[in-house]
Amino acid sequence: MTNIVFTPAGIGRCLYTEAIDLGRIGALRIERASTIEFDNKLQAWRVRDRENFALFTAPTRQACLDWEREYFNKQEETKHGQHHDTPGVREPGPGL
Repeated sequence: MTNIVFTPAGIGRCLYTEAIDLGRIGALRIERASTIEFDNKLQAWRVRDRENFALFTAPTRQACLDWEREYFNKQEETKHGQHHDTPGVREPGPGL
């Protein structure tokens, strides 16, 4: 699900998805909230925030993409008063 929040000035903010052609409603400005890269030492994929702090680790990139979308959607919902349980930041367990 894509939640779009509009300011009184008419500026929308959301997590980008190609499910909705956002370019049809105006010019886009897109910034990454995190990065997903393979950690050669751990032999696993890691989600890192803008300060390079590891937020989540998984054996597949798809698991990181799924976690990232859920995590940042929950963050946006919390900011805008739609509180739900936010998935926690998880470090690798045994074997990762």
